[in-house]
Amino acid sequence: MANRKAAQPASNKAEILDAVVMLAREKDISEDLIIGAIEEACKAAYRKNIKKGTAPLNLAVSLTRQFGIQVFARKVVVEEVEDEANQITLAEAQKISPNCEMGDIVEVDVTPSDFGRVAAQTAKQVIMQRLREAEHGKIYDEMSEKENEIMTGIVLKADAKSVLFEVGRTQGVMDASDFMPNEEYHEGDHLKVYVLQVAKPGRTGLAAQIRVSRAHTNLVKRLFEMEVPEITSGVVQIKSIAREAGSRTKMAVHSIDPSIDPVGACVGPRGSRVDKVVQELKNEKIDIIKWSPEPAEFVANALNPAHVISVFISEEEKICRVVVPDSQLSLAIGKEGQNARLAAKLTTWKIDIKSQTQVAELMQLQHANAPTPEVQGTVISDEYEDYSHLPEEDDIL
Repeated sequence: MANRKAAQPASNKAEILDAVVMLAREKDISEDLIIGAIEEACKAAYRKNIKKGTAPLNLAVSLTRQFGIQVFARKVVVEEVEDEANQITLAEAQKISPNCEMGDIVEVDVTPSDFGRVAAQTAKQVIMQRLREAEHGKIYDEMSEKENEIMTGIVLKADAKSVLFEVGRTQGVMDASDFMPNEEYHEGDHLKVYVLQVAKPGRTGLAAQIRVSRAHTNLVKRLFEMEVPEITSGVVQIKSIAREAGSRTKMAVHSIDPSIDPVGACVGPRGSRVDKVVQELKNEKIDIIKWSPEPAEFVANALNPAHVISVFISEEEKICRVVVPDSQLSLAIGKEGQNARLAAKLTTWKIDIKSQTQVAELMQLQHANAPTPEVQGTVISDEYEDYSHLPEEDDIL
């Protein structure tokens, strides 16, 4: 390939190259990447600013400190020119490169006289674009590490379908499905949000597209991890959580150190730790129960605050049949079945709750009709306290 024709110094000189070097150094971007983008943009600008159909098929752009931005047409050396935009005679080619031969490619300077201004503007646009992309890339890298974590968001805009948050150096969107029921959102509110997903920057102009939630179960888990040092250290483990956002949560915890009470650690001195979580969740009720590897004991604990007398396990059906005192039946089931429903989610067992009277009546009916097979049961307690004087289930934390 023949040498390029030397152009006269133009007005678009070293400032562009200096800007490239500075941007690459400050934003940790490859100089070659920026220069390559400028060259491609200048090719497009050249084609746009000359007569349609006369642009060479093969263009090259050079960016140098001495001559600034130059455009070259890469022409094939032929005996007779049929396409001036893409071909050149041997005689003309040898004026540029004396040693060229037929079939060689010669780069001919076709930089328009006023291209300096166009090139400078094009380079500026590309540099600004690369600057934005670099910033967005860094923000994405920073935010992608926050996925599945909690961040503090500031409400920028709220309507019935979504809430827009300022989260870190970018924005996060919370869809209606991730709202906490009955929670209102107002501009300027500071709220803890769970980061569901961080997507790469798109054409929206945002650094990263973030989805956040206030209803996700893991929001509760992360809040307790922030408040309870024993969970952070791993001594206390959160085994499972069942949540109906805005209303009630049940959380099962376990301690690998027998000397540490996992429930007490999560509740904190005078309830200080759990109170902070409840306040953040706008007074959502939270039951913290002790996890057990024994299904019967775990189910009995999960039905707290109701007292359980016995639990009958059916491994094949994955059902626990629970017996409670008559005065505890409504408490065990809960308002609209919530307590039993959350206990089932927490333990992954189906739970059938019966009062002592209902069990006695059922046994009498079965004895009257036919002998019943022996059912393996676990007695949780032969004695129980009468909770009938307590307020309704939905008023108890």
